[in-house]
Amino acid sequence: MSEIAQLLQYSPLAFISLCTILGLMVGSFLNVVIHRLPKMMERDWLAQCAEINHEPHGGEVPHVPRYNLLVPRSACPHCGHMISALENIPVISYLLLRGKCRGCGAPISARYPVVEAISGLLSAFVAWHFGFGPAAFAALFFVWAMLALTFIDFDTQLLPDDITLPLLWLGLLVNLSGTFTSLSGAVIGAVAGYLALWSVYWLFKLVTGKEGMGYGDFKLLAAIGAWLGWQMLPLVILLSALVGAVVGITLIVVARHGRNIPIPFGPYLAGAGLIALFWGQTLTQAYLQSVAGQ
Repeated sequence: MSEIAQLLQYSPLAFISLCTILGLMVGSFLNVVIHRLPKMMERDWLAQCAEINHEPHGGEVPHVPRYNLLVPRSACPHCGHMISALENIPVISYLLLRGKCRGCGAPISARYPVVEAISGLLSAFVAWHFGFGPAAFAALFFVWAMLALTFIDFDTQLLPDDITLPLLWLGLLVNLSGTFTSLSGAVIGAVAGYLALWSVYWLFKLVTGKEGMGYGDFKLLAAIGAWLGWQMLPLVILLSALVGAVVGITLIVVARHGRNIPIPFGPYLAGAGLIALFWGQTLTQAYLQSVAGQ
């Protein structure tokens, strides 16, 4: 074992510090994912529609600049000022710039340092909770994916397949060695997670004639089931439904949020998935003990 690996294994502070820095850096990249991935999906949809409709009619296809998670470089949407490396240091750059663009002085959304800070804090907690080992490194990817999906769903009410499906397969691979649950528990969790919300979707549609949720929610719960096993699904569904109901009622009463305006369910599933990741076993055992004691 290398000296660095030994240091991380036997020094919790070093491992937590490393994960915190890594989480902050990944949080900066997640901001790009949250902003660009829905736009990339929209471009793909428009391109597919144009192809189906045989557009454009005649002439050459207009040149479309490359747009992905790496190209073009991040720039101010107001003046086009290219963000330098020194202006892209997680959290610190935002504070030094006082939340304003260096080029034109336009305000920078507080969303960026918030995502970076949450990513750093959650990564530190993962390192502290699991300690050095495969479970911690796997949990970091799970946490980062949940964070990206939460903010994308809040913004667009979309849960991209580009994140949920790889997350599902990665959960099965992670549990080949029983990292969080047995492989059979992971496979059953993936199937049961998808079918649980799929059944609710069709029952609600048959009763009301409306769609109560999107297919992305099915895939997200399937991914959570693949990571944590079918045993955690009741807890995840209960917590997400409870928090979603409280938030929904609060928005309707306090913020006068229209009842017909959809509320994304993905963030509540993601939050419940994180709770189950860290405290699922404890909560489940406490519930079973309380039931057995009655």
